[in-house]
Parts: sequence; C-alpha cells; structure tokens
Amino acid sequence: MRSLDQFARDKLAERERDNLRRGIVETELADGLYVVRNGRRLLSFCSNDYLNLSQHPAVKRAAAAAAEQYGAGAGASRLVTGSHPLYTELEARLARMKGADGACIFGSGYLANAGILPALAGRDDLILIDELAHSSMHSGARLSGAAILQFRHNDVAHLRSLLESERMRFKHALIVTEGVFSMDGDLAPLPELSETAHRYDAWLMSDDAHGIGVLGGGRGSAFATNPPATIPLQMGTLSKAIGSYGGYLCASREVIDLMHNRARTLIYSTGLPPAALGAAIAALDIIEGNPDYAALPVKKARIFTRAANLPAADSAIVPVRIGEAEAALRAQTLLEQEGFLVVAIRPPTVPDGTARLRVTFNAAQPDEAIERLASLIRHRILS
Repeated sequence: MRSLDQFARDKLAERERDNLRRGIVETELADGLYVVRNGRRLLSFCSNDYLNLSQHPAVKRAAAAAAEQYGAGAGASRLVTGSHPLYTELEARLARMKGADGACIFGSGYLANAGILPALAGRDDLILIDELAHSSMHSGARLSGAAILQFRHNDVAHLRSLLESERMRFKHALIVTEGVFSMDGDLAPLPELSETAHRYDAWLMSDDAHGIGVLGGGRGSAFATNPPATIPLQMGTLSKAIGSYGGYLCASREVIDLMHNRARTLIYSTGLPPAALGAAIAALDIIEGNPDYAALPVKKARIFTRAANLPAADSAIVPVRIGEAEAALRAQTLLEQEGFLVVAIRPPTVPDGTARLRVTFNAAQPDEAIERLASLIRHRILS
C-alpha cells in the first residue's frame, strides 16, 4: 500500500507542477443560471444545460412522476429486466426527431461511444477520426481493435487523401467526428463528410452531444444545413440541452438491433433510472414545440462574440484561448472575483499550449451580464 500511495503522490505532484492538477469542487445549482461555489453565488457560463431544461418545472415533474410509477432505479441490464416502458417512448421520439428508423439509449454519452465503435469495427477495419473528436470517441476506436488514422481537424481534403491511399486495404471504414466540437464550438462540415463517406464506401458517425436541442430548430447539427446532411450513425446525449442523463444512437433498425447484440456497454450496464427517461421525454416536448427558444443559446453566444471582438459563434460554445494553463487558471479566478463561473480547460483535454476559458451560453442568461462578461474578457484578459 505504501508504494501505491507514493505512486499516487508522485503523479499528483507532477500535475501540480504543471498547473494541471484537478479537483472536484462542490457546486450547488441554485436555479440553473446561478451556482453556489466555495460560499459564493456565481452566474454560470460553463454548464452544458443550454436550454436550462434541467430546472424546467415540467421536466422536474415528469422525472418525479416516472420515479413514482417505476421506482428510483432500473434494477438490471436492459437485456434482463431494466428496459421499462419509458425507453420505448423515448427511443421512438429520438428516432423521429433525427429522421432515423430507430434509436438505442445507452447509460451515458461516453458509454455510447465506447460501445458503438467496437460493435461496428474490428481488426480488419479502418476508423478515420477527427483529431479533436471527444475522448470517448477515441476510446471507442481503440477498444474496437481497428486500424486508426486521425485526420486534421475539419480537413476534408486530408480525410480524402487518407481514404484514397488506405481504404482498399480494409474491409470496412468508419469516419468519426463531432457535429459541434465540445472544446472549440465549431461545426463539422457534415455535408462534405457525408459525400466523402458515400464516395469511398465508408460509414459516417457524428457525435451531436452539443448540437441536439440547439441547432437545426432543435434537431441538431445534421439539420443546420439545407438540405440536411445524411448521417447513418447519429449519436448524442440526453445530458446537455435535453437536461437529463444518458446517451443514444439513432440509426437503421438493423444497426439498432446489432447494438442490442454487440454493444458491450449496453449489454453489461444497468438501465437508466426511470426519472432520467421521463425528464428527457418532457424536455423533447419543450424543444419540439419551441424552436425559437432552442435558437436562443446561439443568439446569446453571438452577443458575446460581438462584444468581446471574437469570431462569430457557430454554436453555444465559445473558446477564449489563453495559452498556458497557469494563465487560464488566473483568468478563471479573476472572473470568479467578478461574480462569473467560467472554468479553465487545460491539457490533456485540449492540446498543449491551448488552455482556454470555455464559455457556454444558456437561453436564460441576461444579455447585460453577457456583455459585462465580454467586456471583462476583452479588456482584462485578452488585452
């Protein structure tokens, strides 16, 4: 045990030295806009609850009603007894929203990506992944045993050159990207990726965790263009704009059936608590019925980028690049002193030398507070 504890101390000391040590800070969600942290009330600009639906009365009532009817937990894997009736309703709703034949819900977005890719690819196959795709997509790719090639971020020409030289060596090929990149807020060129996948007989998978509920009238990043992009594997989460918890895949019925039989993170995980599914169904009601409300986070982000003299936002996520981790932590502290919670993002979550403030926008944030935050960042952090 002494050697184990010393190993932990040494690793933590390394991270401390590089300003990369992390810690969990208790944070009370006051109303979805304000949080209480270290005894201070702060206006949050770092939540992914883009529509504030985790705090919506109808969503909370639906969660409570589901728990009252079905219990606090699922009790078993979905393939045993854990797939209670709310799953059927929610999967049908997601499939319809995404224009797919079917859907499969996983325990989280990470579990979805870690399960989907190994279910589709093996050692005779090729996965081509955007270099900035989420960690869970890289994990799923490695778990598959397939050959992995990274293409430069959003560089379709580089992707095509890799396919041109390598595609014929492999039985199947998957192209993997995010619809909205979680640390940069930019959008993948989904129509061009779709055309490329078709040209080279590859399967396109997009992680729409940060697009659903916000872009394309709430339907997500694939629907942000006209016509929508054709994406046979549309993955996403229920934990961000939808305000609940869980992950999903929307695809053909055959692919969904394959997930039930091959996705280990589904087969060997207990089903979601009924409250999470009830909340997600209620949230989809709100999103589908209020497309103008779904558009507000991006509008708020563009108020910020105009005031901060930054490039116009494509999504509800705006990175403010600082550079070194220590400087990003100082910027976070400055903003906390001014009443704002904007968390510094450091390596390895982002590449070395690109530590940043990741500013996220919520439909209910006051415009005057957004402009004040922009002024602080422009004149006291970036100047």
